Amino acid sequence: MTTTTHGLRIRSGSHAWRAAVELLSSMRFAIALLTIICIASIIGTVLKQHEPANNYVNQFGPFWALLFEKFSLSAVYSAWWFLLILAFLVISTTLCIARSTPKILADLKVYKESIRAQSLNAFHHKASSTVAGSPEAAAARVGQALAKAGWKVKLQRRETPAGEGWMVAAKAGAANKFGYIAAHSAIVLVCIGGLLDGDLVVRAQTWFNGKTIYKGGGMIADVAPEHRLSMRNPTFRGNLMVAEGTQSSTAILSQSDGVLLQELPFAVELKKFIVEYYSTGMPKLFASEIVIHDRETGAQTPARVEVNHPASYKGIEIYQSSFDDGGSSVQLKAVPMVPGGQPFEVEGVIGGSTELAKGGDGGEKMTLEYQALRVINVENLTGQTGSAVDVRKVDLRGAIDARLGAGNKTVTHRELRNVGPSITYRLRDAAGQAREYHNYMLPVDTGDGVPAFLLGVRETPAESFRYLRVPADEAGSMDTFLRLRADLMDPAKRDAAVRRYAAHAVDPKRPELADQLAASAAKALALFAGEGQGAAATPRGGLQAIADFMETNVPEAERGRAGEVLVRILNGVLFELVQMGQERAGAQPLDNGEKTQGFMTQAVLSLSDAALYPAPMVFQLANFTQVQASVFQVARAPGRNIVYLGCLLLILGIFAMLYVRERRLWVWMAPKGDATEATMALSSNRKTLDVDREFDLLKSRLIGAGTGAKE
Repeated sequence: MTTTTHGLRIRSGSHAWRAAVELLSSMRFAIALLTIICIASIIGTVLKQHEPANNYVNQFGPFWALLFEKFSLSAVYSAWWFLLILAFLVISTTLCIARSTPKILADLKVYKESIRAQSLNAFHHKASSTVAGSPEAAAARVGQALAKAGWKVKLQRRETPAGEGWMVAAKAGAANKFGYIAAHSAIVLVCIGGLLDGDLVVRAQTWFNGKTIYKGGGMIADVAPEHRLSMRNPTFRGNLMVAEGTQSSTAILSQSDGVLLQELPFAVELKKFIVEYYSTGMPKLFASEIVIHDRETGAQTPARVEVNHPASYKGIEIYQSSFDDGGSSVQLKAVPMVPGGQPFEVEGVIGGSTELAKGGDGGEKMTLEYQALRVINVENLTGQTGSAVDVRKVDLRGAIDARLGAGNKTVTHRELRNVGPSITYRLRDAAGQAREYHNYMLPVDTGDGVPAFLLGVRETPAESFRYLRVPADEAGSMDTFLRLRADLMDPAKRDAAVRRYAAHAVDPKRPELADQLAASAAKALALFAGEGQGAAATPRGGLQAIADFMETNVPEAERGRAGEVLVRILNGVLFELVQMGQERAGAQPLDNGEKTQGFMTQAVLSLSDAALYPAPMVFQLANFTQVQASVFQVARAPGRNIVYLGCLLLILGIFAMLYVRERRLWVWMAPKGDATEATMALSSNRKTLDVDREFDLLKSRLIGAGTGAKE
């Protein structure tokens, strides 16, 4: 049998019909479909599937997001065109099998014993020799030897002018042809299994059974029956989220434009969720202790579900997919960031929201949305400097350079530390605009010796958090910094701090110098506070306001020296402002040590950056009660065993085609006086050294020919 890329050729029907059948059953068409499926699979692997549409817009832009939606690239494996290609591949490969199998089976029955004796001389592997005995006896001896060696043998008697001759025809390695059938059948089985376990059955119910995709929100119990699939649904794959101490019996099947709800014949109760972490903060083990409640009999079956160790009940597999927050309760303390604001406390549940007034003073209404609670945050705190550091930044190039290059490179410079819990929330205004905030509960020392509260903010989820670092005082709170910021906004307290600074810095015998220093200090402090800059100046204050003032009013040659003087004066006045606040609060005054200098340096930077903080208040995590939730993947996959069978056939088929050689052997026995002249030839579907060695061995054992007989 010869391999051809042509398809099944029928003799009836129109020309278009015959051409369509030939194309559909051809090998070239099947290879083209396999190529498209491979490309689609690469897209489905690289591009995250079933993400919200906004995520694609933020990451790739509106043009590509629209393209992904148009061709369903965000849900490749459930796209109509992907399922259609799979169906065509099944049909095409089935027709290829139907076209080739009869020829293969017919070829397996043929020994080709009627080959002409003269044709044996045309083979690459051929030999001839004279053997003792009659042709019949020699043929019987050769046939028995081949049969013992595992060959299938057939003898044919022929009349020749010289007398009676015998043809010995033998064959071995027929499994090679079965490998072709097995490999092609495997493709059909894998595709059928993929169609059964894919979204084809679910989509069929939306097409023909009146089910519609749910696009709204709300409670699962309130979803109408037309959005729910029956417990008898033969195949599905969905997600089930269960919080500790609760149970659920409805899985969510994600669709490209919404969800469908799948009723389960049982309810899953989560007794305990277990998670263990590596030193890097990545989870190394998460498992769920569950109880399965049968909805029909009420039977309770305890089970443990781990990654790669699912539980099975009534033909439905329960896999450990991930974990999430199950509705942890949090207590937040609102810390005002603007003068006149009053602190207050608020309680909520992760996933919920609270209506509050802007600044807590009855102003513009805002909504506080509780996004996430993280109890463990392991961060790399090496080399974190600056006033607005993203401690979650990943330096990919640095990570690669640390591991490649010279053999003496190490990664011991990494400092991984658990910095404690954090809260993520959104503040949404009346117009619906929202920013996302990420605040750590405890102050973090990022390497400069000054513990600071990290207050993160970002405009969209596609951005990284930008962090405001607020230095912590001796009591581990933001109180000292907040008093300093409030006093900075008070002109009377600024004037008092300026007079106090001038009195300490200048000799009392030279009051004129004290007046000049006080004027310069008042000007610098007003600029830093965002006042007295003029209509055209930037009103935000901070160090940028001082830099803008100097660029406008100080000659370029004198700016360096003038800047040093102004910063020294500013630091001195702010220190006096802190000391005055400590006195009013009844706290111990700050000393002039190195620790205080570090605090003041960070305080100046934070005061400068605080003008850019977009919220009137900061919500600090005061207390929490964590509730874990486990995310399961539940699947009824009848096509799984079909896929397993297809994989087994594919392995066997490829092994047979690659490692089993089909060989055919002919030995012609012709009378030659009192002896017999033997002519031998061997053919194989592949020319290898093993075939050469086997032929040398066969011709020596069967007809006694030496190596010189081979041509």
